[in-house]
Amino acid sequence: MQLDGVLFFPVTPFDTAGAVAEDVLAEHVKHGVAAGPGGVFVACGTGEFNALSVDEFERVVSVAVGATAGRVPVFAGAGGPLPIAKRFAEVARGAGADGLLLLPPYLVSSPQAGLVRFVEEVSQAGDLPTIVYQRNNAVFTPESAVEVACLPNVVGLKDGLGDIDQMQRIVLTVRSQVDKPFQFFNGLPTAELTVPAYRGIGVELYSSAVFCFAPDISLGFYKAVTSGDTTLANRLLTDFYLPLVQLRDKVPGYAVSLVKAAVVRTGLQAGGVRPPLTDPSPEHLQELDRIIAAGRAALEG
Repeated sequence: MQLDGVLFFPVTPFDTAGAVAEDVLAEHVKHGVAAGPGGVFVACGTGEFNALSVDEFERVVSVAVGATAGRVPVFAGAGGPLPIAKRFAEVARGAGADGLLLLPPYLVSSPQAGLVRFVEEVSQAGDLPTIVYQRNNAVFTPESAVEVACLPNVVGLKDGLGDIDQMQRIVLTVRSQVDKPFQFFNGLPTAELTVPAYRGIGVELYSSAVFCFAPDISLGFYKAVTSGDTTLANRLLTDFYLPLVQLRDKVPGYAVSLVKAAVVRTGLQAGGVRPPLTDPSPEHLQELDRIIAAGRAALEG
């Protein structure tokens, strides 16, 4: 399975009682898919995988699969303690997901052999195409990345570390030693800011949280980058993405809660975030509105 285009990471809406708002999620996914992403990644980081029960996760994946209606692949999150990660992987398959995004294991230090074993066991349990997310305590060497890439169900590596030198070594080593289709992804928060750097080392795919609330800006940037329109790409980076990242960095967790707040401001009743995240302050919401308006102005030139 080869992915292409902008990758859509929906939020998980909650109603006023705090339960998953399935109808709102379906609307959110349908609206996003209509805009033309290359894939849907549900119940992942932006979708608050960390805050979902197994039952909620199953419903979220099932709703996303139904709303997507086969138009693009649906990947679901899995991760955490090994038994839980395996259970989520099994549930994702049962709910109709086309693949998994494997998040890091529980926050313990582990040797490379242990990380490889973790990936192997979870990818076997789900028996789905699996993209491994490198970040936090799941950091691979070029050698262990090759081991992971050779596993039957593993089809990609998503980087959330941001070490360009290390990632270049992984890309070169895997591509020279692994004889099967394998894709690399830029998975840094607000990935567009680092797209030019990652494209320079041959990593062209990236996740777009902005697509959740401003698909016009997200797709406009993607088209500018892929067509070589550096003037528009740099204008969007300067006027929109850089201020958005600066706002995001003011409070831990804003990579998720700012996105969800922006979705709510489009008129979708997605609710707030669950602890340990917190919703943005009123002044930060006003700043967010200004940034989005500046992004649309930059898009229009």
